[in-house]
Amino acid sequence: MCRWLYTCICSDWLINICRRKKDLKARTVWLGCPEKCEEKYPKNAIKNQKYNIFTFIPGVLYEQFKFFLNLYFLVVSCSQFVPALKIGYLYTYWAPLGFVLTVTVVREAVDEFRRYKRDKEMNSQLYSKLTNQRIPSDMVFLRTSEKTGSCFIRTDQLDGETDWKLKVAVSCTQRLPALGDLFSINAYVYAQKPQLDIHSFEGTFTREDSDPAVHESLSIENTLWASTVVASGTVIGVVIYTGKETRSVMNTSNPKNKVGLLDLELNQLTKALFLALVALSVVMVTLQGFVGPWYRNLFRFLLLFSYIIPISLRVNLDMGKAAYGWMIMKDDNIPGTVVRTSTIPEELGRLVYLLTDKTGTLTQNEMVFKRLHLGTVSYGTDTMDEIQSHIINSYSQSSAPKVRKSVSSRIHEAVKAIALCHNVTPVYESRAGVSAETEYAEVDQDFSDENRTYQASSPDEVALVQWTESVGLTLVNRDLTSMQLKTPGGHILTYYILQIFPFTSESKRMGIIVRDESSGDITFYMKGADVAMSTIVQYNDWLEEECGNMAREGLRTLVVAKKSLTEEQYQDFESRYNQAKLSIHDRNLKVAAVVESLEREMELLCLTGVEDQLQADVRPTLEMLRNAGIKIWMLTGDKLETATCIAKSSHLVSRTQDIHIFRPVATRGEAHLELNAFRRKHDCALVISGDSLEVCLKYYEHEFVELACQCPAVVCCRCSPTQKAHIVKLLQHHTGKRTCAIGDGGNDVSMIQAADCGIGIEGKEGKQASLAADFSITQFKHIGRLLMVHGRNSYKRSAALGQFVMHRGLIISTMQAVFSSVFYFASVPLYQGFLMVGYATIYTMFPVFSLVLDQDVKPEMALLYPELYKDLTKGRSLSFKTFLIWVLISIYQGGILMYGALLLFESEFVHVVAISFTALILTELLMVALTIRTWHWLMVVAEFLSLGCYVASLAFLNEYFDVAFITTVTFLWKVSAITVVSCLPLYILKYLKRKFSPPSYSKLTS
Repeated sequence: MCRWLYTCICSDWLINICRRKKDLKARTVWLGCPEKCEEKYPKNAIKNQKYNIFTFIPGVLYEQFKFFLNLYFLVVSCSQFVPALKIGYLYTYWAPLGFVLTVTVVREAVDEFRRYKRDKEMNSQLYSKLTNQRIPSDMVFLRTSEKTGSCFIRTDQLDGETDWKLKVAVSCTQRLPALGDLFSINAYVYAQKPQLDIHSFEGTFTREDSDPAVHESLSIENTLWASTVVASGTVIGVVIYTGKETRSVMNTSNPKNKVGLLDLELNQLTKALFLALVALSVVMVTLQGFVGPWYRNLFRFLLLFSYIIPISLRVNLDMGKAAYGWMIMKDDNIPGTVVRTSTIPEELGRLVYLLTDKTGTLTQNEMVFKRLHLGTVSYGTDTMDEIQSHIINSYSQSSAPKVRKSVSSRIHEAVKAIALCHNVTPVYESRAGVSAETEYAEVDQDFSDENRTYQASSPDEVALVQWTESVGLTLVNRDLTSMQLKTPGGHILTYYILQIFPFTSESKRMGIIVRDESSGDITFYMKGADVAMSTIVQYNDWLEEECGNMAREGLRTLVVAKKSLTEEQYQDFESRYNQAKLSIHDRNLKVAAVVESLEREMELLCLTGVEDQLQADVRPTLEMLRNAGIKIWMLTGDKLETATCIAKSSHLVSRTQDIHIFRPVATRGEAHLELNAFRRKHDCALVISGDSLEVCLKYYEHEFVELACQCPAVVCCRCSPTQKAHIVKLLQHHTGKRTCAIGDGGNDVSMIQAADCGIGIEGKEGKQASLAADFSITQFKHIGRLLMVHGRNSYKRSAALGQFVMHRGLIISTMQAVFSSVFYFASVPLYQGFLMVGYATIYTMFPVFSLVLDQDVKPEMALLYPELYKDLTKGRSLSFKTFLIWVLISIYQGGILMYGALLLFESEFVHVVAISFTALILTELLMVALTIRTWHWLMVVAEFLSLGCYVASLAFLNEYFDVAFITTVTFLWKVSAITVVSCLPLYILKYLKRKFSPPSYSKLTS
């Protein structure tokens, strides 16, 4: 008893050891002293593999034998070791099963090895200085080459947001005189335990060797998370989290083994076939009269009819999948496409929901200035040269007082306002040989255009400043207190920055107060969204209408205004503003109130329109997918306004459709009211933020999903990576339909892995999404051909192939049943040994497998009429109805072949075998020809090759056939007669069906 108890405890302990996840802990990291670290932390490596060296074989075998079909064959094959149950040779059962498993293991091994190689390539990248490279692990930011002690990073791969984020170096280390001092100080970073939230961090920096010791608190602005990119200067950091403890990896889910819908449907059909097999065996034993050891006879009948469930089904389908993958990768119309998961190409033909990322997937994340509107006159890309000439004139003339404002002076004012009202800093690349530490003094003076780049937290602002440069007014320098503009004539104008009011998502505007050095004039400039600015500017009759026009074109609009201030007005404002900033209670409210006192009756200067350039052919591709009946959801980490704008410009939301913007909700009551308001809207697109979505799903999950699924398009903005994956799972759970996710960034990996079919775009932003995806493409527009052509063909071909292989098993089982019932229900096989193996392999394999080359419509037609795709999602190519039709065909043909052979044979039983088997092979070859919709030369070769193999092998099959009888005319006419009776009626039926009830695709091809 004790020993048994001890064994149980040991086994439990072992299981717990295997299962236990390492607890996440806070850590202390010493600068330059790795030996002080007691804990072991995970390796900093990407891992997309499903198995390791120990779990590979058990894992693959489990994935295979969880399918009913394979498990059934394993049991049948094992039964042949029992002498009383042995029906034929061992190899007739074990050879096909061994072949299936070998093919599967090899294919999985190849897929796994490719993943391993891709991961190794990514993990062996060397890093020293981080400049415009992905940050490889989570770090605390210690030092930068930028004078300000801060730098910009791009986070679009982490959270999907397009604007750059400002990060601040730890002031203690930034102040050190030289870079090498980092290693001579005695300091450490304390970091909280790793967690999911990418927007928060708590830690401390402590330097012990100074007097007194320095303690500095660390927050999110001192961190550089893995998968972000340093956009300005060089940075030095200390690594705090690695590998699976980094924020980006914690926000991605583990890859799951994906099983296609077609495989699940075929699994159901094999279960139905198994029930038919049991029923048939029970009927046989019953008709036998339960004589003798009837249970042994029952098992022998089960083995005799085991061909009802064909083992070759899995082989054919798996080889078919490999062929489809090869065709996709060899398609010249979608170059660079890679099939990473070869088990689910048919899924591409069954999709109902497409969930897409925005940044880098639909858009290029490159802003271009498109339109300037002054109220009476509008300038587009083709008339920018007029603006340039106005600017050149206005700066070359001596400034005479103007009574009435000409168009030229209004353009001058508008361009100057755009050139001054922003948060952009020009950066000059250092020339070769200038060290990072000493470069500032020399570089600041070098204002040449070649090596200037702009940095800002928003790409929109950069686009505006680049545009003012293109029309002649260039921002050449900026620091905390001033900025300098260069005129077309090369003069430098200096403006002192008196105050700056940054953009916030609440105010939706930013402002700046500047003093002109030459004249001393003080001007307050402001720009912002039309909703915020319309109440601030003086009355006008054009702003609202023009904003609407630009928004319909998909442009992001900004309203620019100004107000001239006297010295007294500014001094009064400054004293009130400083006082408000010092108040302890309601500081933000008081500051906002003081700023608002300035924001009155401002002079409206212009309206600008900037376009976030879409990827090539996004509009026609989305149009095609919509016509194919696919519902498109856009999930983005970006702001609501930007997301709505792109939804319109990409025609994700068509021009005639309304957009319902779901108001921010925080409580159950608010969510209830807002859902009721949304329920009253019909045929309108939904735009909702991640926070509101979370609240709705918490209280009204079912109601929300039901309403959202009725929308023609849904846009979710401010979505975290885990939320994206959650939305995918919700759709799968509530609708039961197939989902596809497409993205290009690290923040899309969870969504791609959760979807039934994940597509990654390999873009400028790295390969993280494309490595984790099932299919990798180079451009969004390729998805059209991938689904409409390859998805359609893969599904249609596999459906035909699967059903034909079942027919091949059913027909021979029907013949066996007829044979046994005629010969007193004996459990004796009709065809022995090699005939059975040959039937499933060399005699019929090539023509049946050639169905993977069949197509019902040409690729051009499938792309021209995407409506054809809608039929596929209904799953009509493989259903219980089509399956029953094939069952009836098999019973009819099997019956005709067997009864025909029994009727026409004269003397010897061996003639029955010869006649029926030959007629069976011919019938199979003719049935393949009947099933084919478009002939390929390889199909013809396969038909004649199989027939040739059979005829040639007749000479060696003398133990089964009477060779003298085979060569007679009698044999030939009997075989021909039976074959004609079994096939001709089906050809006639097919002709009548095509004539009186043609399928939709045939109407297009005729």
